[in-house]
Order: sequence, then C-alpha cells, then structure tokens
Amino acid sequence: MPIYDYACVGGHRFEMLVRSAGSADPACPECGDATRRRPSAVRLAGTADPGPSRDDAPKSWQATGNGDRETLKYWHRQMSQRERLEQKYPELAGDRRPVLAHEGRFAGAPLRAGDALPTGGPSSAASQPPSTEGGRETNG
Repeated sequence: MPIYDYACVGGHRFEMLVRSAGSADPACPECGDATRRRPSAVRLAGTADPGPSRDDAPKSWQATGNGDRETLKYWHRQMSQRERLEQKYPELAGDRRPVLAHEGRFAGAPLRAGDALPTGGPSSAASQPPSTEGGRETNG
C-alpha cells in the first residue's frame, strides 16, 4: 500500500496509506472537507551521519601520530564541521565541560570539571588535598 499526500480545501495537509491508486480521495481527518492528492514529498533513505564526536577526537600528542600534518588537518576539518553542526543543533553538543583527567584511572571515565572525585582505590590518598599542621603542609 503506497503512502499519498493529501490537502483539503481548508489547507490541512496529511499523509495516508491507500489500498489502490484508483480509490477515491479520503475526506480530511481534521475538518471532513474534500481532499486532493498532492505531489509527494521527497523521502531519502538512510540516516544522517554527524561525524565523529568530540570524545572521539585525539586527546594526546601521540594520538595524532606525534603531530602528523595530515592527521592534524583531518581532525581540524572534522571538529570544525562538528562545531558548525553543534551550533545549529545544540542537542548534539553533549557534555562540554572541560576534561581535567583522562589517563590512568580516569581512562575509562574522564574526570570533568564539576565531577566529584571517586573515592576508594589505591590512589585515593594521593588525590586528597594536603593538610596544614602548625603552619606546615603535610600529606596524610
């Protein structure tokens, strides 16, 4: 069953599945007026590709092939396109808070500005701020 576009005398537009091309035009579902078949809108198959996200971009000098010129050009072009897309569609921007740590224990889940420091683990003592005792800083 094909989908046809219709418009009524009152200006309402709608789509409807029709059993056969020779069947009578349906009445408008909003106002009940007579309708006429309209040229169908162009429908493209597939989905749009927004390209790589900011999280996919290299985060270190080594990830850019130690500053390989072609790699840097590629990522500059990709991120420029992404920035224009995010300006047009802000919902694609995602979390834009700065990443404070992304290596070591933060490799799987980067630490962003405003996040609480995770507790526990072998390096939690190293992440505690130094305390002051008698005007002197001590660790621990």
